[in-house]
Amino acid sequence: MEKITHTNTATAIHLSSLFQYCIPFGNFIFPIIIWASTKDKSEFVDEQGKEVINFQLSLFIYSLALALIAIPIVLIMIFSASDISYHENTDLLIENFNYAEVSGGMIIAFIAIFILAIVKTAEFFLIIYGAVKASQGHHFRYPATIKFIK
Repeated sequence: MEKITHTNTATAIHLSSLFQYCIPFGNFIFPIIIWASTKDKSEFVDEQGKEVINFQLSLFIYSLALALIAIPIVLIMIFSASDISYHENTDLLIENFNYAEVSGGMIIAFIAIFILAIVKTAEFFLIIYGAVKASQGHHFRYPATIKFIK
């Protein structure tokens, strides 16, 4: 009976990271709360909780890096390829947008955005897969995870 409780708790830790779709930073808040309140009761729960938190922190860093690549490139390309003016009767106007000057940098930005979309899709399925493995009592390791908490 005790093993069932520990596998259920580990499964809940994995699945709680899906709260990111409902609450900002829910993927950190809920796993940390569940893990911190139950980590002393089971080595399995402690290990799986650390794995989930490390995975979420790793993905946050990867996503931040991709955003820091894509966002400035997009902004620089848009502002350098157009004439921006302010008129008294209207708000900010972007005129004479030149698509030819944008192509190279935008390709890099779109690649970064595409990689981010793949990472977020893979994250969703890996969370589900990790929860299934934890419910079966298997030690699950997320790929490409930096070990912040050991």
